[in-house]
Amino acid sequence: MLKLFEYNWQVRQDWFDWCETVSEEELMKKRTGGIGYILPTLYHIVAVEYGWICGGIQGITIEIPSFEAVAGLQQIRAWSARCHAELAPFVYGWNDGLEDRIMIDITDEGEREAHTYGEVMRHVIAHEIHHIGQLSVWSREIGKKPVSANLIGRGLFD
Repeated sequence: MLKLFEYNWQVRQDWFDWCETVSEEELMKKRTGGIGYILPTLYHIVAVEYGWICGGIQGITIEIPSFEAVAGLQQIRAWSARCHAELAPFVYGWNDGLEDRIMIDITDEGEREAHTYGEVMRHVIAHEIHHIGQLSVWSREIGKKPVSANLIGRGLFD
């Protein structure tokens, strides 16, 4: 599982770099599918990872700023780095004893749902990969080569 988090973190950094080559107008242009915008999608990826791992599993009181509070590329990149610094020790400390622990999630409708830590961690991985696919489609729509989604060749298993 750790290697897939590392993969997502590498790809996310590559997308932040990719965004440096695109106008802010393109980053904030309404698109079809998902969140509907490139930059808010990157914000959403960070917010979900941080919320589930730090706020949900670890039970830490966290503050997720509104998109408007971190609306620039550099601000989202910096916020991502701060979130990463908080949650990475938990991810690197993952062990089989955590797999079946239970956390309680309160849904948007106020319902209580139980999830195992392992299920939540895998959800966070799949969630980011899903949105990275959307970013890839949008990059092609504006005539730019997307970030490689290839797991092979990233040095994760050397």
